[in-house]
Amino acid sequence: MDHVLHWQKSTFSDGGDGNTCIELAATPTTLHLRESETPDTELTTTGTPLAHLIRTLKSGLFHAT
Repeated sequence: MDHVLHWQKSTFSDGGDGNTCIELAATPTTLHLRESETPDTELTTTGTPLAHLIRTLKSGLFHAT
């Protein structure tokens, strides 16, 4: 069964209509992420690995250089 993706912008985007944000769409089993500048490229995952990534990033294990 095909699902039409309804993309939503991140609340952390600058609020404009420009290409400066991450967008998320969900189906019952999959999360889809893309950057507005390259909408034809998307990352797909499920909730468990994405939650693990977010927890790891919030922990401060990775630091921007």
